[in-house]
Amino acid sequence: MILEAEGVAELRSFCERARDLRGSSAPIKPAHRIKFHWPPHPVSYSYNVHVSDWTGQARFEAYGETFAVEVARTPFGVFGRCQTIWHEDRGDSIEDMLANLRKSSEVLFRRQLTINHTLERPGRFIGHISELPSLDLLKLTYCEDRDVAHEARTAIEAHASEPFWLPLFIAVLRDELHPFRRIAQWCVLDLFEALPTFVRDTEREAEAVAAIKALIWDAPDDYARTIYKAGVVLGGHIPDPFGAVALIECLDAPSRIGRRSAIHGLFHVVEWMPEMSETVVSALRLSAQSDPEPILRDFAAAMANDIEAGETDHVVEPVFPEEN
Repeated sequence: MILEAEGVAELRSFCERARDLRGSSAPIKPAHRIKFHWPPHPVSYSYNVHVSDWTGQARFEAYGETFAVEVARTPFGVFGRCQTIWHEDRGDSIEDMLANLRKSSEVLFRRQLTINHTLERPGRFIGHISELPSLDLLKLTYCEDRDVAHEARTAIEAHASEPFWLPLFIAVLRDELHPFRRIAQWCVLDLFEALPTFVRDTEREAEAVAAIKALIWDAPDDYARTIYKAGVVLGGHIPDPFGAVALIECLDAPSRIGRRSAIHGLFHVVEWMPEMSETVVSALRLSAQSDPEPILRDFAAAMANDIEAGETDHVVEPVFPEEN
């Protein structure tokens, strides 16, 4: 088990190294998540290749490694299977098959290389993400491959009762160094939808809410929909006792992206705390008059109308021109 202070210090050093490697701490807009499935369906199954057909041997090279390939020659072409990576392909000749096998394996190799690159290790990762130490799992939530980050988040969730997580999560939310921090922050916010799993007292819950509020307060972007997610967590998952107050305060945030998140989050506050309806509507009406952004004035007014009308759904969140 890692100590809280040691873990937070190592996480900061990790983020500093990533910043230095990129030459900037500016957040990078990540790509969408692409779910990874491996191994692919074995192509030999579709051609009824028999066990006795696998009589040949070949090999291909990739990223400094040599991979042994079993070969089957059939009327439907030459088939190759690599047990090391649980993959098959086919071609008109051995050379063609090996080229196809190497090419179709790239998606696996890139993922493995990306994992180790994130963990600052050479070569490709050949283990199971779920078996990594806790701090490595948290580092992987920063992976630019969002499916890797999601798998790490899922593995962390399985160990949610361990007490050292909360300070690390707060450090992620407050991180302003790692270029891919929005991916990690989204993962932490997703975990915080079950905040009581990580929090043992109201003082620590207040720390978590303060970190989420700070993320909303001066957000320069909404990459990975992280700031949107922050408002959802405060309003839809931890509105009482701190989330609702934080969102109302964020209506005055300097970030227009943060204010948009707060307006949306307040709808969910009323869903869980109907006794807050009058207070929330009053705050939204004030924003509808005073927000410097016309698009947000309209959004706040429409949200207040939806709450007063008892709607079960709300007006669609507006998009700023540069976000299109």
